[in-house]
Amino acid sequence: MKPTEKRTFGRSGVDVTAFAFGTAPLGNFLHEVGEDAAQTMIDHAWDSGIRLFDTAPMYGHGLAELRLGHALRWKNRDDYVLTSKVGRVLQPAPRSSIDFAPWSNAAANTMAFDYSYDGTMRAFEDSLQRLALERIDFVFIHDIDRFTHGDAQPEHFKAAMNGSWRALEKLRSEGVVKGIGVGVNEWQVCYEALQQRDFDCFLLAGRYTLLEQDALESFLPLCEERGVTLLVGGGFNSGILATGAVSGAKYNYTPAPADILERVSRIEAVCREYDVPLPAAALQFVVAHPAIRAFCAGTRTVEQLEQNLDWFSFPIPSGFWSALKQRSLLAENAPVPSDLKARELETN
Repeated sequence: MKPTEKRTFGRSGVDVTAFAFGTAPLGNFLHEVGEDAAQTMIDHAWDSGIRLFDTAPMYGHGLAELRLGHALRWKNRDDYVLTSKVGRVLQPAPRSSIDFAPWSNAAANTMAFDYSYDGTMRAFEDSLQRLALERIDFVFIHDIDRFTHGDAQPEHFKAAMNGSWRALEKLRSEGVVKGIGVGVNEWQVCYEALQQRDFDCFLLAGRYTLLEQDALESFLPLCEERGVTLLVGGGFNSGILATGAVSGAKYNYTPAPADILERVSRIEAVCREYDVPLPAAALQFVVAHPAIRAFCAGTRTVEQLEQNLDWFSFPIPSGFWSALKQRSLLAENAPVPSDLKARELETN
């Protein structure tokens, strides 16, 4: 697979690269990334041919948007695709009054959830101001899942479907944005949103990976039926599919349980048999599904970015995927990269 391969992002008709640059680390998630390092990474992604960039007000309390906009400011705006999110409103405040966790040395803004119509419009306009760019192409309603809101999730979801949805539908109908969607950590929330409203796209974090394919049962088939496309992040399940089943490996942001460690160990055995890096398999598996048009990865260094790009294009024999399915390590109906190549040959 090629990170720079162009794919049409659903009904919008917009072409995006199969690899997207995610900016959460540029918001100083957990650890600080310097200004020069942030600029260098974005420049390197651009020089590598990446033309899809994802950001959000949440990332560093606006810092990621500020940095991304600065780095892209003098690029031809028609040469790249930009996504951001709504659902949080930022307000300037003294640094001493802000709890930045889990961000380190972020921008001097407080954050508050706001899924109302007015709050969504404000969040969108504020993002344009921080980016200082003429438009945002795709906008996702951010974090209306149980992972974020717990037992209050139904209340926030309802508010978003009534408030944020109306605002984004207006922006789409007026041609201000090219597509609208939802960005969450749970495919079930995406599925419910798509049943209720006419969305174009979704950003799904960590719920369709080498370890998890439950979304194949209902959500992804509905996306195909409706012409809806996905940008998927979290393909390493927050770490274990990059590090392997090592001591302290993270799965969904916490130490991996025994059953996950055992399953990853079995996948690693197949990787060794076919001489395939586990992270390469994790990255390439995600974008083999016809509804998933791009994989979004955030990196802290140029070296990490370069490594991800290398993994994305690493040649993987079709027998590797067959072996995973034969050993019940991959859903039998899960599309794999060799299927993708077969479809392309049929089309041509």
